Amino acid sequence: MPYQDKTVALYRNGEQLCVYKVEKVCSFSDSVAIVFGVRHIKPDNKNTFVGATDDARVYDRALTQAEIKALVPNQLSGIKPVIWWDFEDGKLTDKTGRFTDLYVTGNTHVQDGKLVLPSDGSSLIALPTEAMSARFAEFAPTLVGAKATRVVQNSAEEKKALPPPTITGHWSKSDPGEVPELVLQTSKSLREKYLEDPYRPGYHFATVDGIAWPADPNGAFYANGRYHLMYLRWQTWSHISSQDLVHWRHHPDALDGGAWSGGGFLDTDGTAYITYWMLGEVSGIGLAKSTDPSFDHWERLKSNPAVKSTDFGLTETTNTDGSVTVTGSADPSNIWKKDGKYYLLGGNVTVLNKYGRKPESLAKYTGDHLYLYESANLDNWQYKGEFYDRNPAWTEGSEDDMCPSFLPLPSSPEGGRPSGKHLLLFISHNKGCQYYLGVYDTKHDKFIPENHGRMTWRDTTMFAPEALVDPKGRQIMWAWMHDNPREERKIGWSGVFCLPRLLWLGADGTLRMKPVPELNMLRGEEQSWQDISLAAGETKRLENVVGDSCELEINITGATAKRVGLKVRSSLAGEEETLLYYDAEKKELVFDSTKSGKDGRMVVETAPFELAQNEPLQLRVFIDKSVIEVFANDRQAITRRVYPGRKDSLGIVLFADGGQAKFNLVKAWEMVPSNPY
Repeated sequence: MPYQDKTVALYRNGEQLCVYKVEKVCSFSDSVAIVFGVRHIKPDNKNTFVGATDDARVYDRALTQAEIKALVPNQLSGIKPVIWWDFEDGKLTDKTGRFTDLYVTGNTHVQDGKLVLPSDGSSLIALPTEAMSARFAEFAPTLVGAKATRVVQNSAEEKKALPPPTITGHWSKSDPGEVPELVLQTSKSLREKYLEDPYRPGYHFATVDGIAWPADPNGAFYANGRYHLMYLRWQTWSHISSQDLVHWRHHPDALDGGAWSGGGFLDTDGTAYITYWMLGEVSGIGLAKSTDPSFDHWERLKSNPAVKSTDFGLTETTNTDGSVTVTGSADPSNIWKKDGKYYLLGGNVTVLNKYGRKPESLAKYTGDHLYLYESANLDNWQYKGEFYDRNPAWTEGSEDDMCPSFLPLPSSPEGGRPSGKHLLLFISHNKGCQYYLGVYDTKHDKFIPENHGRMTWRDTTMFAPEALVDPKGRQIMWAWMHDNPREERKIGWSGVFCLPRLLWLGADGTLRMKPVPELNMLRGEEQSWQDISLAAGETKRLENVVGDSCELEINITGATAKRVGLKVRSSLAGEEETLLYYDAEKKELVFDSTKSGKDGRMVVETAPFELAQNEPLQLRVFIDKSVIEVFANDRQAITRRVYPGRKDSLGIVLFADGGQAKFNLVKAWEMVPSNPY
C-alpha cells in the first residue's frame, strides 16, 4: 500500500483495488512504532487483525504498481526496504536491525516462516532500538486490556553460545556513523566466496550485484576515453566503464528502479543519453541524461515518457479516419542523429502478444517488427512508420524484435572506413540473438535488410545484444549469456556477458566477427605445438594447459576428416567433456555439451559454416570456468556455458573422426583474470 503526498493506494496481488485521499500529509520520525494486529496503540483498543503475515516491508518512497508486482515474498528486489520482516528465521525481529524492541500480546508466534496472530488481542509491537518514547512505555504494558510481554530473542548466556553474527538485513551507504565491522567482514568473505566459485568467470564480465535476472547489457556509449556499459538488475540499471574493454570500474546505478532495457547515445555537445522501457503508472519509452565528466549522475527527462504507452508496452493511436495505428513502445534502441534530428526504435513483443499470435492475425502484427520515432529536440517524438519489411523466409511468425541496436558497420575489424552498410542487432524472446545486415535509406527513413543471421541456434543462450561504435570506427557488441545454474541463489550471483566482439563487413557482403584484440593483454606464457597429424579416430592431449582459464589458436589444413576439432573441459577418462568441431559433411560449426557436466543446458548446438576449397580451419577458443566461446575463421561463433562436476575436467584434447587431419599450429595461453573477484 503506497502512500505519496495525500494519496493512498491499495493493491492486492499487484492489482490496484482502490485509491483515496487523506486530509493532511503525515510525516514519520525515528520514534514511530510498527504494529501488527492492533489498529492503534491504546489501552482500550478492541480492533485487531486475525491471520498470518508472510512478509512485511516499509520503503522510503512510494512504489509504483509495476514495482509492487515485481516483489517476491522473502526475496529482496533491486529496491531495498528500510524495514523488513520475513520471519524465515523463526524470530520476530526486523531484519534491518532498526526495530528490535518488541512486545507481544495474546498468542502471537512465528510458525512456518509466518507471523501468526491467531485470535483477538494478539499483536506484535516493534519499536526502534533505544528510541522508545514515553507514550509507548505507558501504553505497551496494557494494550487491549492484556499485559504485553517484552520479547528477548536471546539471553546474554544464549548469545555467547551463538555463532558469529551475520548481516542479513539492510545497511545503507547513507547510514550515519562508521561502517559496521560486520559489513567489512562479510564484504571480504563475499569476495573470497566468489574467487573460490568454480563457475564464476575470471575474464568474462560477471556482475557483482547478486542475482541479476535479467542481466541485459544496455546503454553502451564511448566518451572521454572510456567505454560505458549498463546492465539490468531486474528494473535497475547498473553502470560500468573501462578504458581497455577488459578491466571495468563500477559507477553508481544509472537508473534505480522502474526501467527495463534500452540503449545509449552521446550527443555532439558531450551529453550522454540512455533510452529505457519506462515502467510504472505512466509507462512507455523513457530517456535519461548525464552531463558530468564521469557520467555518475543521471537525470530522467521531465518530458518522459518520450513515447507514452496506452497498454503494456504498446501504443494505440486513433487516426482522423477512425482507424487505429498500433506501435511498440518497449525496449527502445539506441538513439542516432541524422540531419539535426534524433531517431530511435521501439520493440514489438507486446504488439505481437496482443495482436499477432492467432492464426487469423494480420501480417503486420505477426513476427518481428520495429517502429521508428523521430524528434527535433529529444522531448517531443512522432511515429514515422515501420522501420523495415519483414521477410518470412528468414524469421518465424512467433519471433519478436526486442533489444534492438542499430549502428553503421565498418569495413574492417580495425574500424576505419565505413562500409556503407548498417547492422541491426536484436533478439526474439524464443530464438535469442540475431541480426539483419543491409542498407539504411536515409531519404525514406527505411532500413532494407540484405541478409539475416543468428548468434544462437539451439536455444536462447546468447541474449539481449548491445553495441557501440568507438572513435576508431569499430563496432563492438556484448550479449548476456542466458544460461544460469539452477541453484544460482545459493551461490549469490548471476549475470555473465560474452567477450566484447568486433563486427565488420566481409568482402562477400556477410558479417564478420572476432574478439577485441585488447584481450591479448591477459595472455600469459605461450605454449605451442606444430605439425600434429591425426589419423581417423586418433586424439592428442595437450599437456600443461590451464584447462579452465585459457585461450587457444588452432590452424588445421588438408583435413579429410568428417569431424575435426577439440575436446575441452575433458576429464581423464572422458566422463565429462565438451566437443568443439567442424562437421565437413553437414557444413556446420558444432558445440556439443551433452557430456559437459551436472547442470546447465547439455545440448548440441550447430551453426551454419562452410569452408571453401583448400581453406584452412582456423579456430579460436576461449575457456573461462563455466564459459566457452569458439570462433571459426572470423565468420562464425558459438558461445555457451557449461558446469563440469569433476575436478579433473581440465583437459584439452585434439581429435579427428572419419578421416585424417593435420594440426599445423596450436597455440595456448593461460588467461590472467581481469574481474576484481
